[in-house]
Amino acid sequence: MEKSDMGKSDMDKSRMEKINVGNNPFLLPQPQVLVGAMLGDRVNFQAVAWVSRVNARPAYMAVALGDHATRDGVVANGEFSINIPSVDLVAETDLMGLVSGRQVDKSAFFEVFYGSLSKAPLIRQCPVAMECRVVKTVELPADLLFIGEVIGTWTEERYLTNGMPDVTKVRPFVLTMPDNAYWAVGEKVGKAWHDGLPLRERLTSLL
Repeated sequence: MEKSDMGKSDMDKSRMEKINVGNNPFLLPQPQVLVGAMLGDRVNFQAVAWVSRVNARPAYMAVALGDHATRDGVVANGEFSINIPSVDLVAETDLMGLVSGRQVDKSAFFEVFYGSLSKAPLIRQCPVAMECRVVKTVELPADLLFIGEVIGTWTEERYLTNGMPDVTKVRPFVLTMPDNAYWAVGEKVGKAWHDGLPLRERLTSLL
């Protein structure tokens, strides 16, 4: 049947029909960060997108790492860093996922500093950097999930608005898979814990 012969209801049904694309999905998008750890006395960083905050207070961050050098360092020391790069560091971040710390010394690639944890190297070029101490490790079929308590969050005044990191100043980027593309953060489309209030009031009126 030609598209011109389709009725409106048939076209709407065609657009709305759901398709199962399998059991290996990815969140769209995923935050792109650089996870830091120490390999003996040497600094190492890895490009990671499987990362999320997982507790309110204290602040916990969860990072899933496969069989990589950075994972070895986190296991050995119980500390790691999460560094948020800006769009200016796309190429450098990508490189940290292309080469292995087991074969290449990445220690001099970024300017490194430390907070209160001696085994959680922080990247000075990144607008935001967090130092974390492991509180729990979960063994998964392919990866290790490290849950770390945030001990300190480091930034600069130029990235802040009202004392907190501002996404428009930090200019982070995100990763999509399986197309493996980096994307800048787009325009603001709403306000959290606010835009749904009229709908809540309408819902309440129906009760």
